[in-house]
Amino acid sequence: MIRAFDALSLPLLRWFDPEDAHRMAIQGLRLLPQSRARLDSPMLAVRAFGLNFPNPVGMAAGFDKNAEVPDELLRLGFGFVEIGTVTPRPQAGNPRPRLFRLEADEGVINRMGFNNDGGDAVLRRLASRASRGGIVGVNVGANKDSPDRAADYVRLIEQFAPVASYFTVNVSSPNTPGLRNLQQASQLDDLLSRVIEARERVRKSAGDTPILLKIAPDLSLNELDDVVQVARSRRVDGMIVSNTTLARPASLRETRRAREPGGLSGRPLFRLSTRMVAETYVRVEGAFPLIGVGGIDSGGAALMKIRAGASLIQVYSSLVYKGLGLLDEIKTDLLSVLRRTGRDSIDEIVGADAANITADDWPA
Repeated sequence: MIRAFDALSLPLLRWFDPEDAHRMAIQGLRLLPQSRARLDSPMLAVRAFGLNFPNPVGMAAGFDKNAEVPDELLRLGFGFVEIGTVTPRPQAGNPRPRLFRLEADEGVINRMGFNNDGGDAVLRRLASRASRGGIVGVNVGANKDSPDRAADYVRLIEQFAPVASYFTVNVSSPNTPGLRNLQQASQLDDLLSRVIEARERVRKSAGDTPILLKIAPDLSLNELDDVVQVARSRRVDGMIVSNTTLARPASLRETRRAREPGGLSGRPLFRLSTRMVAETYVRVEGAFPLIGVGGIDSGGAALMKIRAGASLIQVYSSLVYKGLGLLDEIKTDLLSVLRRTGRDSIDEIVGADAANITADDWPA
């Protein structure tokens, strides 16, 4: 089914504006037959943040911003889906065009600006599917014009706790002015303190919902030291490394389009984001697991991200070029590696190369 969908959709969608193509992809997923996903090998199962993931491959935030197709994605075989970024009030985002393909580099630049239907509308969709199971995380952010951005995160934690498998506190999007300042130690400490307090207030009625922190790949190592220290002291349940980058690697071939403002993702982000996974892993010292995201476009790339320190991984931009068949390719390759090397689970290879990666030259 996935191969047929890719064969029909990939050539067609490339003829359209990227944002229109994305809308068409969401609609196409709604039309797929409601078949049940094949069961994954138990060797691919991962336990992290108190949750049991059937496999380590998730759909990253940004694809299903408004929780329109989480069940369709889970049926395709994703181990988990992260919806959002959701803000309390509906938000149009930045003016179009705001999404650009870098075809020759298999990259994407976006400056979407947290466009979404708002907390109330998204909550209704998640509440309507709550009995269906599956791990669906909620990526939360602040409205662009909010006078108290921390209060926005608190409101969403309280609102979505009954239906969220986990929360991702997104302080790393480059497309909301000033948002990345929330990664500074004092602001981050205050934000996480308020978020954790909100989670504790609703724990009795909503259960224990893990809190994850998503960071930028553009932090200096000193800034990363501060972020990890705050995350550990506030006892978050995990981190996602990383969001898009404002950097433009010298290797980019689409030089004209690369000048577009916004966050760069896809293959050009892979080396930097993987280095940041390793740097974060050695600083966390096993206090909590990591989700690695950024440029994963093959089973080999997924394996490198895991060996850098990621217990779970997420994909999105690479699907523009590789299609949904990438999901099965990654799972098949990971399973093959485990069997060939005599490992019983993904856990046995998490962080195996982290120390070596942090000793390499910094990605150009």
